[in-house]
Amino acid sequence: MDRSQPHMAKPRRTIDTLTIVLAVLFIVVAIVAAIVAENLVSNIVKSWNTTTIPGAQIVQPTVVNAEGTPIAPDVPLQAVSGPAAQPWDGTSRVTILIMGLDYSDWRAQTQGWTEASRTDSMILLTVDPLSKTAGMLSIPRDMWVNIPNYGNYKINQAFYFGELNKLPGGGPGLAIDTVEKFIGVPINYYAQIDFSAFSDFIDALGGIEIDVPNEITVGVMFKPEVTLQPGKQILNGEVALAYARARYTELGDFDRAARQQQVILGIRNRILQLDMLPNLIAKAPLLFQKLSSGIKTNLTLDQVIHLAVLAAQINPDNIKKGIIGPNEVTFAKSPDGLDILVPFPDRIRLIRDQVFTSGGPVGPAAVGKDPKALADAENARVAVLNGSGVGGIASKTSSYLKDQGLNITQEGNADRFYQDTTIILYSGKPYTAALLATMMNVPNGRILNQYSPDATTDIAIMLGQDWARTNPMP
Repeated sequence: MDRSQPHMAKPRRTIDTLTIVLAVLFIVVAIVAAIVAENLVSNIVKSWNTTTIPGAQIVQPTVVNAEGTPIAPDVPLQAVSGPAAQPWDGTSRVTILIMGLDYSDWRAQTQGWTEASRTDSMILLTVDPLSKTAGMLSIPRDMWVNIPNYGNYKINQAFYFGELNKLPGGGPGLAIDTVEKFIGVPINYYAQIDFSAFSDFIDALGGIEIDVPNEITVGVMFKPEVTLQPGKQILNGEVALAYARARYTELGDFDRAARQQQVILGIRNRILQLDMLPNLIAKAPLLFQKLSSGIKTNLTLDQVIHLAVLAAQINPDNIKKGIIGPNEVTFAKSPDGLDILVPFPDRIRLIRDQVFTSGGPVGPAAVGKDPKALADAENARVAVLNGSGVGGIASKTSSYLKDQGLNITQEGNADRFYQDTTIILYSGKPYTAALLATMMNVPNGRILNQYSPDATTDIAIMLGQDWARTNPMP
């Protein structure tokens, strides 16, 4: 079986998935803004009501498709066989796995030459509604990881195996499972792109401004190559796509990930310029039809609108960009001779924490919010486990934390001796972890994220000798 293509194989046409998904989000933002300003879009909006997602109230249009049928706000935008969405309350951090399929694979599949595709791009998009921050984390396609029930392969094979073997949730389901275990964060939703109107959309915007750092020659589809000089310039759709998918620079896929994120922010900046609103409103029906036809996702229209409004409220300075680069991997060969990237888990964990938090590994409570109130809202299940070697300390600490209002659901002995008290996160409960770290004087370096959807608790406190020594409980 062909498990993947070599790292430096001949160029393949690729698609910048996250850009397209964000484009759909911001089209909706433009529509919503127009409704608030005046009723200028009666051809695509029949009525509106308040979103059903808890949190800030948001005006929601009833959008109709090309046939005039309303798009229900509470069902996925596309009929998909992928995994069901994880619940989201509208206020907690939400994370979406964005996947772009390998263009050659996708084209072969549409023509009946192959049964499944691999992913060519994987980006985690995360938004924290409380702190108004966001992040993007690019994952190289050649990353050597464990695919559950299959063993070690390039990460782009996860989608392929899920589709080929018709697993529950298909390719997206296995890809999500693989990325969750590799990165260590829960994923609420996914968006998969098979093909796109990327070029047409950029042209509809009148192009986007990109500050090209170095001279680069890019291959425009079915046209002669284009050489871009350093400096700020407006790129049309074809060239912007070629720029985002170019791989053959000094750092290969690592450089490409940076360019993709640059193009994403270029689209965001262009869409949010005030002069774009009338243009987007006029073209919204056609653009929405083109873009949505190329996306498979378990996001509903309700959730897309909520995320879109949140995205529009986030200051560009609060959008973090992370790339798993050459410092986080070592170059190697797979058993069958393919070029692969073997990860350094500790270094990747640092990149993840920089993107997924507002401060340290779990991030501080949102500005202006009471840390205790935020922790109470999470209602995290907490285990207190004794690794100090001092008898009775777990029971006494549990009583102390219960008195402080924490939800202690388990107490007992740790798996080993701990010199220093350590907090382990098994699910996304950052505010409870931050509160515990403050109460127990646990530094960021001893707060570990070990995401496990099957864990019976959300957080485990491994009591160390330092806690028993400095906090002798009566």
